Amino acid sequence: MQPAIRLPKSALRVLQCLTKRGPLPPRIISKEANVPLRTVTFALDRLVLTNLCEKVPNLGDMRLTLYVANQEKARAVFARYDQLVK
Repeated sequence: MQPAIRLPKSALRVLQCLTKRGPLPPRIISKEANVPLRTVTFALDRLVLTNLCEKVPNLGDMRLTLYVANQEKARAVFARYDQLVK
């Protein structure tokens, strides 16, 4: 059994935004999730570290990194956090 992933609310909001609308660059995530850009950057680092999302190249503009959620792992995380909230 793998250890539980602990995420702050801001990271959950970022992950939720990515699962619904990804792949997205950090600035767009910040606007859509209504989370400050610095917080989004921290959350994305955490999500990449835990393999909940990954960086992908933006072929339209190589200066912007896109992030995409791992849908399967994201569903498991949301199911777990939903159980904790009830």
